[in-house]
Amino acid sequence: MKKYRALEMWFVCLGIKIYLCLCIQNPHKAMNSKIPAYLTEKNNIIRLILFTAAFALLFINIFKPFGSRDWYKISDLKFFIFASLIVLVGMLVVVVSRLIMLAYVRKNSLTYWQYGLWVLAEILSMSMFYALFTKFIPKENVNRDFVEIFNDSAFHASFILLLPYAILWLYFSWRDKTRMLEKLSQEDQSAEAPKKALIAFPDEKGELKISIMLDNLLYVDSADNYATIHYLNKSRLSHFLIRNSLKWMEENLTIDSPLVRCHRSFIVNLDKVKVLRKTKDGIYLDLDAENTPDIPVSKTYYERVMNKFSKYSV
Repeated sequence: MKKYRALEMWFVCLGIKIYLCLCIQNPHKAMNSKIPAYLTEKNNIIRLILFTAAFALLFINIFKPFGSRDWYKISDLKFFIFASLIVLVGMLVVVVSRLIMLAYVRKNSLTYWQYGLWVLAEILSMSMFYALFTKFIPKENVNRDFVEIFNDSAFHASFILLLPYAILWLYFSWRDKTRMLEKLSQEDQSAEAPKKALIAFPDEKGELKISIMLDNLLYVDSADNYATIHYLNKSRLSHFLIRNSLKWMEENLTIDSPLVRCHRSFIVNLDKVKVLRKTKDGIYLDLDAENTPDIPVSKTYYERVMNKFSKYSV
C-alpha cells in the first residue's frame, strides 16, 4: 500500500510540474495573458471529459483509494461496477464545470490565473464530493475525522484531474502547432499560385485582347507600338499581335512574376529559360521550346535579369 502511495505521490508531483510549466512559461506575462483557444474548444472539452473519466476509472481500480476495497465484501467485478458508478457521479463536477466554462468564454476570455483558479475549484468540488461520500456512505468511516478524509480526497482528486489535464494540454498544444505548420505550408504553396495564373494582355486603350497561362507564355517582342506575344497552344508555338508598348508590360506584368525585361525589344518568361549563354557576341537565353530564337540580354538589363534569374531558376 505504501508502494502505491509513493507511486501515486510521484504522479501527482509530475502532473503539477507539467501543469505549472504549461501555465507559467513566462511568469511575468503569462498569468494575465489569455489561455490558448484550443483549451475551450467544444470538441476538446468533450475529449478532456472522456479522457479524464477513463483515467479516473483506471486509477480507482488500480490504486483503490480511501480504502474503498474494504468497504464492502463483494467480488472484483461488482467492485469494478460500483467504483465506475462513483467515478461517473464524481465526473459530473467536471462536466458541469466545463459546460459553465464553455458558456462563459463565448462572451468573455479566460486568463491563465483564472483558468488555474477554475481547475482548483474543480479539485476542491470533487474532493468535497468524495469526502462526503467516504464519510457517510460506508459504515466503516463514520468515526473517521472529516478533515483527514477531505485531505485524502483532495490528494486523490488532484491526481485524477491534474495529470490527465496536463497530458491533454500537451496533446492539444502539439495538435494546434501541427495545424499551424500545415497552414503555413498551404500559404507557401498558395504563394506559388501566380505561376499558374492567367496573364492578361490589354491593348493601349485598356481593352483585354488575350489571356495566357503563365506556364504557356514564352516571351514578348516589340516593334514600334506593337508587341507580339509568343506562347504555346496545345504544345504548338503560337503568336498574337497586340497594340501596346513593352514599357507598359514591364511596369504592370513583371512585378512578382518570372517575367523580366531583358532587352529594349524583349520580355522573357524566366520559367521557360533552360540555358543562359555568355558568348563573345553577348549574352543569350535559350528557351525550353522548339523553333524559338535565342533571346538577347543587353547590358542595360543584365543586372536585373541575373537578380531575377537567381530567384526563379531551379
